[in-house]
Amino acid sequence: MRILALADIESPNFYEKFDVTPYKGVEVVFSCGDVMPELLSYIATILNVPVFYVHGNHDEIYLNKIPEGCENIDGRIIEFKGKRILGIGGSIRYSSGTFQYTEKEMEKRIERLSFKLRRGVDIVITHSPPSQIHEGDDWAHKGFKSFLKFIEKYQPQYFLHGHTHMNYVYNAKRITQVGNTKVINCSGIITLEL
Repeated sequence: MRILALADIESPNFYEKFDVTPYKGVEVVFSCGDVMPELLSYIATILNVPVFYVHGNHDEIYLNKIPEGCENIDGRIIEFKGKRILGIGGSIRYSSGTFQYTEKEMEKRIERLSFKLRRGVDIVITHSPPSQIHEGDDWAHKGFKSFLKFIEKYQPQYFLHGHTHMNYVYNAKRITQVGNTKVINCSGIITLEL
């Protein structure tokens, strides 16, 4: 399955200059948060494929302006092309933002999904990274310990996240293998063969 994944694109100029050519053949788009709703709507229209998203810590705009033609999978498990996909948005709480959670709150969000997770999950879409993997040095860009526990317990094939821009960390890695799971930092825009 060829996917386009993106996160943390805040420039309004980006979608005005978006070149679709490299993304021909993409079957689905995953937004890992902090992407302007206009850009997601534009991508859904121009690529004519499903666009699934989770909320980033800066996505309060979505409360009044939902990306048209896109589906919010935050806190849900969906099935697409035979793959079970889980979405969990938000970042670690560092201020009073709507889509920020304490570690305990994130644990509870995951616990509420435990019944649905008994059948496993193939792909996880989040905004924040797991603790100790691709996380930043400042508190606002720390990863969740509960995500690391999730990976160890459920071993999804892929764990896609944003939030920690590749230029935030010197010599940042985009892909890290954790057991059977590939953890992929989708900050910016990338295509992947899953």
